[in-house]
Amino acid sequence: MQNLQIPLSKRRENRQLLVENKLSFQGPETELSIYDTFRKATRVGLDADQLLYCGMVTGRKIMHDSHENHGQTFLPHESYVMPPGEYVEIDFPDASDNEPTTCLTIEIPKQRIETISERMRDVTLLDELKHDWEYQPHILHAHHTSDTQNLLERLVTLFTHNHNDKEMMVDLGVSELIIKLLRQQGREVLLSYCRQSPDASGITAAIFQLEQNIAVPLDIDLLCRKACMSRSRLYVEFKKQLACSPGEYQQQVRLKLAAEKIRNGKTVSEACYDVGFNDLSHFSRRFTQFFSCSPSRYRAKNFVKKTAN
Repeated sequence: MQNLQIPLSKRRENRQLLVENKLSFQGPETELSIYDTFRKATRVGLDADQLLYCGMVTGRKIMHDSHENHGQTFLPHESYVMPPGEYVEIDFPDASDNEPTTCLTIEIPKQRIETISERMRDVTLLDELKHDWEYQPHILHAHHTSDTQNLLERLVTLFTHNHNDKEMMVDLGVSELIIKLLRQQGREVLLSYCRQSPDASGITAAIFQLEQNIAVPLDIDLLCRKACMSRSRLYVEFKKQLACSPGEYQQQVRLKLAAEKIRNGKTVSEACYDVGFNDLSHFSRRFTQFFSCSPSRYRAKNFVKKTAN
């Protein structure tokens, strides 16, 4: 989404506010808004009547909700979902006229979410896990996948262009976004269950083993023994439960842990080797692909500036 369909020059021409200047586009029962902020600001309020699915485009925000006193850093390639009735306050530590902080929101009615949730009732995570796919109204802040990133970019195109099938395509895209949201919540439920009950099943044992030894080289044979599964069955179960392979899940966890270490003051090299990478160049490439930002740039924005604010 680095290059929005509406150029910054055009958005700047139409601006009326320097902080959270809003440009909105209507869809069937939904609305997409693009927010540009052109100067530093703190504690700017935002509330939501409907669910707000937010995606960062450029820059950085610090989100303060009623549950997080210190604030959460919100970056590109991340999703920040606000349930109806929620209120947050936002800091814009880096915004400027030349490099505005930009994000988009998609407003989704509760009824749309309930409809999709009902259709997913027959999809099970684990037989032992009681999860009915009902939307749980709490703030969700997560790094999203490249598939979600591509979907958000596609939705921007659909909302901002007029064509014959616009309403139908927007409706399908928003439904896909809701499914991804519910899947993300289901994944959180599953992972929490794995940590609490690692011996509940073969797949929970394998996930727990991987998470507890995240810096150790991946040993598929060991995971198979822990899960009491063949290699092919293990890959099928990981794909079904987590939508990725064991190696992909290990890399996701390693990169998120490395980012946390960098935010807390570790050097890029220290974070790289602490989480199990043994090649700094390889780590840097993977980190950049995952966060759309090099490790050194990530550290400059999220450690040095964070301590100054």
